[in-house]
Amino acid sequence: MKSKIITTLLASIGLFAAVGVAQAQTAADRVYVIDSRGEVAMSGAGLCWRTGFWTPAGAAKDPAGCKCDKDLLPKEVCEPPMAKAAGPKPSGDKVTVAADALFDFNKATLRPAGKAKLDEVVAMSKQIKLEVIIAVGHTDRIGSDAYNQKLSERRAASVKSYLVSKGVEANRVYTEGKGEKQPVTQPGQCAGAKSAKVIACLQPDRRVDIELIGTK
Repeated sequence: MKSKIITTLLASIGLFAAVGVAQAQTAADRVYVIDSRGEVAMSGAGLCWRTGFWTPAGAAKDPAGCKCDKDLLPKEVCEPPMAKAAGPKPSGDKVTVAADALFDFNKATLRPAGKAKLDEVVAMSKQIKLEVIIAVGHTDRIGSDAYNQKLSERRAASVKSYLVSKGVEANRVYTEGKGEKQPVTQPGQCAGAKSAKVIACLQPDRRVDIELIGTK
């Protein structure tokens, strides 16, 4: 009987010694005993060994807290809420307004008919949760590249000014000028020098693309 008691005591001393070594390897902010493999030390019953610094608050911060004491921790610590489903993606409606409806030839001042067209765009913007309006001006090939670039930019700026005057937020309207770089007419379709016939043929190139982007 005496021999058994000694054996049991020795075994206990060996266990606490092992725990002591593991505790020495534990980082200061850990509340569970970490063994030489970097894993949480487990008892024979499958329970985690706690350090003397263990508290519920400490367990909630410890990487092994949910593994060892899930039942003692707030549900949101171990079962974070699911991320909210993404909302509807913005979609775009593109409206092309012919430049001759908006402006006279070689002009950037809005005509009454052009304003009426833009009023329709404003009405469309109010039917959606507006993200942005993009207005891109274009010209035909008549004139120099530099001149047409500036003309396309002035036309887009005129469109923005009018939209803002009708209540559209200025920071939601972006403008850009493409000059004569993106014609709608095909090469050779309107051949010849500048004339009334050629100007009329190139009309599709003189346009403003207005894109409304938002969610319905």
